[in-house]
Formats: sequence, C-alpha cells, structure tokens
Amino acid sequence: MSNTIPLSGEWRLFFGPQTKAAASVDAPAIPAGFTEIAAQVPGNIELDLGRTGYLPTDLAFGDSIYGLRDFERHQFWYSRSFELPDDFDASDAVLVIEGVDTFATIWVNGSRVAATANMLVPHTLPVGSALRSGRNDIIIAIDSAVLWAHGRSVDAGTWAMENNWESLGVRKPPHAYGWDIMPRALLGGIWRDIRIEVREPVRFDNVYLATLSVDHEARRAQLLVRWTLLSPTVPEPFEVVLTVTDPDTDLLVQRQVFRSLGAHGEFRATVENIDLWWPRGYGEAKLYDVGLSALDARGNTVAEWSGRFGFRTVELRNSEIIEADGSGDFGFDVNGVDIFVKGSNWVPLDALHSRDASRLNQTFGLAVDLNCNMLRCWGGNVYEDRAFFDLCDEYGIMIWQDFALACALYPQTPEFHEIIRHEAETLVPMLRNHPSLVLWAGNNEIDQTYGFASTNVDPNEDDLISRQVLRDECRRLDPYRAYLPSSPYYGPEVWKRGDLLACPEDHLWGPRDDFKGPFYTGHRALFASEIGYHGCPSRGSLERMMRPEQLWPWQGSEDWLTHCIRAQPESTRHNYRIALMATQIEVLFGTVPTTLDEYILASQISQAEALKFFIEIFRIEKGRRSGILWWNIRDGWPQISDAVVDYYGKRKLAFHAAMRGQADVLVMLSEPEQGLQRVVVVNDTSLAVPLSVAVTAQGLNLFTEHCVVPGNGRVELGTIPASDDFRLIDITWTGSHVSGRSHYLGGSRPLDLPTVVSAYRTLLGDSAVDAQISQTED
Repeated sequence: MSNTIPLSGEWRLFFGPQTKAAASVDAPAIPAGFTEIAAQVPGNIELDLGRTGYLPTDLAFGDSIYGLRDFERHQFWYSRSFELPDDFDASDAVLVIEGVDTFATIWVNGSRVAATANMLVPHTLPVGSALRSGRNDIIIAIDSAVLWAHGRSVDAGTWAMENNWESLGVRKPPHAYGWDIMPRALLGGIWRDIRIEVREPVRFDNVYLATLSVDHEARRAQLLVRWTLLSPTVPEPFEVVLTVTDPDTDLLVQRQVFRSLGAHGEFRATVENIDLWWPRGYGEAKLYDVGLSALDARGNTVAEWSGRFGFRTVELRNSEIIEADGSGDFGFDVNGVDIFVKGSNWVPLDALHSRDASRLNQTFGLAVDLNCNMLRCWGGNVYEDRAFFDLCDEYGIMIWQDFALACALYPQTPEFHEIIRHEAETLVPMLRNHPSLVLWAGNNEIDQTYGFASTNVDPNEDDLISRQVLRDECRRLDPYRAYLPSSPYYGPEVWKRGDLLACPEDHLWGPRDDFKGPFYTGHRALFASEIGYHGCPSRGSLERMMRPEQLWPWQGSEDWLTHCIRAQPESTRHNYRIALMATQIEVLFGTVPTTLDEYILASQISQAEALKFFIEIFRIEKGRRSGILWWNIRDGWPQISDAVVDYYGKRKLAFHAAMRGQADVLVMLSEPEQGLQRVVVVNDTSLAVPLSVAVTAQGLNLFTEHCVVPGNGRVELGTIPASDDFRLIDITWTGSHVSGRSHYLGGSRPLDLPTVVSAYRTLLGDSAVDAQISQTED
C-alpha cells in the first residue's frame, strides 16, 4: 500500500435505548438524548462503560457481569474526525475494519458506506468517493443484537442451549451469549484495528501457496503458486519472478522466472536445498520468505508480494468409524511421518475480545511451556488474528481450525448459507498460507447435537452448512488441506449403525465422575479432541473474583454459581458444575473438605491426577491411538473450570502434570492388570534415544532398565508388582540429551488427602503447593 491512515485511538461514543429495528434506516444523525462518553478503539463498549462509571470497573468481580443486561437493548454510535492532506490520493482507498461487533452501519462524510453483520471477519469497504481533503467524519452505529434476534422467528428445525437461542443466525462467537466457560457479554464495539488504506493500482491478489510433495532426504519440495494480478490495464506480456530466501541467513535459496499470459496464473516450482517445516519435537519449524515480483516487458517491477512459508505436507488419516474388531484410524502424517499429537484446545483469550491481543503472547508461551504440538481453535470462539498463526508457524505448533459454529442446529436457509459461505470466503484465503494450519473443521459438536436435540435427523442429510457450504468453500479455496465436517464427526456409517461412540475422534466428557471409571477406561476413541476435569483456582484468584461473604462455603454461594459459569441469574444449565467438582473430590479422597484451603488442594490434585491419567492412557497406546487435545490451557474469564492456568495467570497443579505428561520422551506405568503394571516408554522425536530408567517407591528400587527407544517409537520395558497400599512411585529417566521425571499414585481408593498433599510437595516442591492457598496473587 502507498498510504495508510490509522483510525484507532480515542473516539466519541453515544448510547441510549434503541427505538428502531436497524440503524441503517436512519440518516447518520446521532439520536437526541443519547449519552456521550469517551471510547477506545480497538475496544469493547463494556470497558468504555466501566471506565466512565456506567458499569463497575471490574466486571469479573462478584455478580457485576449481570449489569451488562441493562444495556443489551441499547444502540451505540461511534464518531470521530480525521484529516487528509491535500495531495492524498483516494482513487483506490478502502476502509479496513478488522473487527466490528456486530450489526454496524458505517457513514463517511454523510455517505452510507456499508452495513455489516458479521463480527468474526474483517471488512474491506471502498470509500474513495466519500473522502475529501481536510477534515473527514466517520460514524459507526451498532445495533442491539438482542433486538435483532427478537425480531426474527426461529425455525422448528433449529436448536440451541438454554442461553443461546438468540445466537441462531447472528455471527458473533457462540460463547458470547453465555457458555459453560464464558459469561454473557453482547454489547460489542470496534474490537480490532480500523484504518484507511490506499492500495497500489497494480498489485498481487489472492496468492495461494501449497506444498505438493516433499523429499526430506534430498531437501527438496514441490511448490504450487497461484496468483492474480490486479491492474487497470494488465501489462502484457509480463514475467513473474519467484524468490525463496532463508530469513536466518538472508541467502537466496531459489529464483525462477515464469512468463505470464494473463492476469491469472499458476506455476509449480521444484525448490532445492531447503529444510522442511516440522511440528514441535519432530524437527525444526523452518520458515522461508517467498516473494513474487511482476516485471513488465522492459524489466520494470510493477507489483510485489511476499509472505513467510514453510514447506511441508499434511495428510489426515480418518477411517470414519471404529469397526467391531477395534480397527480404525484417525491421525496426522506430516512429511510422511505419523505425528503423535499432544496439545490442547485454544479457547477465548478474553470474553471481551479487544483484550485478546494483550493476552496472546503470555498465553501462547504457556502452550510452548506445555510442549504442545497442536492447538485446536475451538468453534465457540472468534477466529484468532494473524499474529497467533505467525507464532504457531514459528514454534511448530499445528492448528486445527474449527469454523465458528458450535453446539446448535443453525438455520438451514439459503440466506444463512450465504452468510457462512461469505465468512469462509473471507477467512480461508487469509489463513491458508500458514504451514501450521493443518485442518479445517466445519463446527464443534453439531453432529453430537443432532444426536440428542432432534428426532432421528441425520446430519449428513440435514446439515448442509458443514456437508456442502463449508466443504465446497474449502475445496474451492484451499484444495490441498484436509476438511472434517464436524468434531466429532458422525459420518454416514456411524449414523447408519446407530453407534455414536464408534467415532475414531471423539470428545470424551461422559458422566465426569471418576477419571478412572469405566467411561474413561473403556472408551474406544483413537484421538480425543476434547477431554478435561475440573480444578478450583487458587485462594488468591478466588478472592479477586468473589465477594468475601460469598467465598466459602460453596454451597448456596451466588458468586460460585456466577463464576461456574451462570450466564444469567435465572439460568440453571451449568449450576451442576460446582457439585460435580465436589463429587470428583469425594471419589478420590472419600470425603469433601470443609475448609476452603483443603478444598482447593483436593480439587487441584484431583484435576492434576485426572489430566495426567488422560494424557497417559493415550500415549501408552502410541501406535494405536494417535493424539489427545485436552481442555484447556487458560481461562478467558475468572472462573472455576477445567483450565490448568486461571484467568489471572496462576498455574494450577494440573499445569505441572500436563507439562510433565507432554514431554517428548515419557516413561509411564499402566494401570494394574493381574497384579502387574507395565513400564512403557514412548519417544515422540525423530531420533533414537538411549535411556536409563529407574522406578522407585519409598526409597525401594522397583525397576531399572537400560534401553534404546527408536525414533517416533514405543517400547514396553517390563513390569512391576502392583500394590493395594498407597505409595508414591517415582519414575525417572536419563539419556545423553534427555531426562525426565513422572510419578504414579499407587493404592486403592479412597486416598488420604494429607498423605497425597505431602506426596505433591515431594513431587513439585512446597512453593507450587503453597501458591494455591496463598491469599496473595503473583
């Protein structure tokens, strides 16, 4: 671009009750009597109202979040002025709004530019004819999403959870209406950057890069490049020059020239002397700078494009169903190598999404510390910004990307299909060149929703959104990347047989009682894309989110219900989650503590042991099972949840369990079978690893072994005798370039809480345990 005018910063915000169905029917005149306050862009109206005293500053404290309901039927008008110089060339100027929530009408100098209805994608709006030198005025009116929904009927074939009926047809993230991990927050705002761009008259557009094949040994890859050259008059003939540069050395790896016969083109290049992009643990996530230049007949450069790219191939193996004999498959091959997936679900960074950017680096750092090699971008969220995908490219973390549809039966109408089609048409080209992106998934749990919310309706026949609209857009715009209709996916054969637990990839929530109960030990899934267990935040974090009189006991506490999360005071859908956590404690320890500090430690140890068990039951069957994405790394709102790090950044004990459990090399004990426990080691690296393994308990040596574990391999080393008596079994291993430690809490249930707390002090140190019951936060 030749010129950019930033419009982020301070705006004026006017608000008042909405009296008409849509702002677009009015002239750009702010209604009389509306209240004016200062607003920040990017920002959230909720935060602006808090800064100016119309809402509590800390919406997360106590039940303050319910104050948002008073403003749900309001209309909000943003306004600001900006200056353009006399020589500003507005001939190809566009207004770029990276994120506006949701039903917005935009005027520039009194001219209506557009009306938007999708929070989830950026909007690029031509404004050249409306701009002028000197002062310019922009107004953005945002309508009430609640009133929009109330003005429309709901088809009998749709379905939503208790708090989410208003979300059907509205392109906000599903969680915004209230979820078990998110509060209800619907006011919106201009939540990402906004600017005016003047684009070059001749430019590359719609550039698509794909790796068609790789040869790791020969350090070679075949690259596909497709592009469009936008120009008022296409310069013919012209040449397109491809360059591949190593950004670490600034060395030009390859330069090739291709002659173009028109404004659109494709070429395939064999790129030599390159290193491949590998997922974390399997090799370097090598990236290169790929550039395109258009040269006219005289050799002058008329357009340029560049992007960072990693050479890799990815194949999704998916047999659709697990047969009666246990055969089936679901997994990812990268560069021809079967990758064991270790990772988590990436959920909203914040309920108020203008704060996402400030929380990205810290939260992503937790994923790196946890040694995740995949993150599943959950379908109840917004789509993450490019910065997130850049980090995943750099650190070798694969991305499974759900489209933002979750746990509902959405309208199957041509109008809504077109909305979703346009959303995909915007999103897919924006993200498709990232090597970290390995899978598009049509939605979160909508196939499951068909299983319990409707009467014998087959999603393969009824859900045209996932089976046709999104599938076809992904094929059209990103044909070399896998697409999964739903997670979990109930394909035709699963539905025909009526065996909904025969999916190779599944979400394993079940009764959520005993983490070693039959649901978890007897499931057939080969890949878990969701599984989790509750853990109470630390005392210091609880004190930051709850009123002192509501802190303890949990029974009858309104603040515990609010932070569990209860989307509205009258809502009851998620109230069970508090008692559920107490039940999980009682299963493990035989009793529920009567003091807050003991309750916190019991809950966190229960969660840590559960998450450790979940990870290990998948890793111990490496070769048959292919991966686990547990729920989840960090809370996006202060709450009591399955996250291993709370909203304030405090790491629960489960964080340490997950970090140890996701080491590239791990030695584990199986569950007792006929009085014995197997000692199993897995190696999720590409190189063979020599190890010395020791298993001890109370100072007694139970097992020692020296072995070599092949690259990407699994070895059963032997057995130890099981015991009904409690004992902390310590497992250690060392090698030339690797060492690690794990444990197993042996003995019959229930366990003695003080004894187990003492064992955790031995495992993690006093500071990690004491941090959970401290009255101060880091």
